[in-house]
Amino acid sequence: MIMKRIRKKMLCFTLAAAMLMGVMGGCSKSSSEEASSTSTGDSSEKQAMLVVSFGTSYADTRALTIDKVEEQFKEKFASYDIYRAFTSQTIIDILKERDNIQVYNVKEAMKELKKQKYSKVVIQNLLIMNGAEYDEFVAQIEPFKDDFKEISIGKALLTSHDDYTKTVEAMKAQLPEMAEGEAVVFMGHGTHHHANAVYPALEYSFHDAGLNNVFVGTVEGYPAFEDVVERLEENNINKVTLMPFMLVAGDHANNDMAGDEEDSWKTMLKEKGFEVDTYIHGLGENQGIRDIYMEHAEAAIENAGSEQGAE
Repeated sequence: MIMKRIRKKMLCFTLAAAMLMGVMGGCSKSSSEEASSTSTGDSSEKQAMLVVSFGTSYADTRALTIDKVEEQFKEKFASYDIYRAFTSQTIIDILKERDNIQVYNVKEAMKELKKQKYSKVVIQNLLIMNGAEYDEFVAQIEPFKDDFKEISIGKALLTSHDDYTKTVEAMKAQLPEMAEGEAVVFMGHGTHHHANAVYPALEYSFHDAGLNNVFVGTVEGYPAFEDVVERLEENNINKVTLMPFMLVAGDHANNDMAGDEEDSWKTMLKEKGFEVDTYIHGLGENQGIRDIYMEHAEAAIENAGSEQGAE
């Protein structure tokens, strides 16, 4: 009888101990999950990356440039939802009326991100420089800075000295073999903004890398076409390959650079006695250039929420 009572007490003690262990184990698991959530951030927070470019109405070059960059963003930053915005309202209107394609402008995109309740937003532009267009879209984002937990803006292609070095290296992949008397001329857009200095700085960077037969000109800035011709003549160049230094090979590349009109660079160079070839591919087709934009987006993510990242 005594043995039965002892066994009964031991059984009760064992059951009680097991229940206590279960409770403690449950508490331990809950604490672990809470620590994980604290260290990695709230997994329920929505993240978006807005890819901003001037845009283009040329479907073929858009597929090879802007689309390709965005595809790489999707692969690289899988935890972010990728959105698109164009800064050119004219191109947005053309695409809507002609092709029934809807593209946000920057303000519309920011309103949509707010509506969809994203908490973390990275804006990566595909511009060449931090110039007037950059200043304008940053100003458009400013009113939305308090609508998100974290917001940061990635820099344009040519921002740091390292960017120039990497850009020159990337462009080597598309340069033709050049004999004596042959040169490559890149056509940039140009701007009234002081950031136009990126173009002569880029030409200097090519020369500093030993590519003395590579020149840079602009449609609307400095160096102008006349400046380029002067350099070609000074260096006894007789054959020129024209290349656009623009994200897409759109209107400027096809008409202002390589068109048959009397005021295109190709026509004017031929009239001056140069043999001219054209390379009509946007920078967005160049993997090395796309990689620079990826690096800038990564830097923006690292700076997210900081004062620097929100500039």
